[in-house]
Amino acid sequence: MVIKSLEELQRIKEAQLEAIRLREADQKAKIVVGMGTCGIAAGAREVMSAILDELGKRRLTGVAVTQTGCIGLCAQEPLVDVILPGKPRVTYGKVDASKARQIVAQHIVNGIVISEWVVNRGEE
Repeated sequence: MVIKSLEELQRIKEAQLEAIRLREADQKAKIVVGMGTCGIAAGAREVMSAILDELGKRRLTGVAVTQTGCIGLCAQEPLVDVILPGKPRVTYGKVDASKARQIVAQHIVNGIVISEWVVNRGEE
């Protein structure tokens, strides 16, 4: 694609921003997996795969799954944050693939925090 004018570039930018806004407006939840070197070494890739697989099996839409670098709690890796609209951020520690699937089932689907795995809970 060859962009021939600044106006054309601006139209493309606006269209992309609108697509992002629409996608974000539809999100009911956000899952963030810590993928720093410590997280990857502890199994974060498997955790990410399990989350994506479980969301796919349940045909859940409106859930953004992203990754971040080191969260700073290396002893608790792999770490997974769950953010539901209107609720405080919940950080789960020492998550494996099995726990990741349960987090999707309980926290994302049913809104039930699995307290025994929580390492940090944000303010409301």
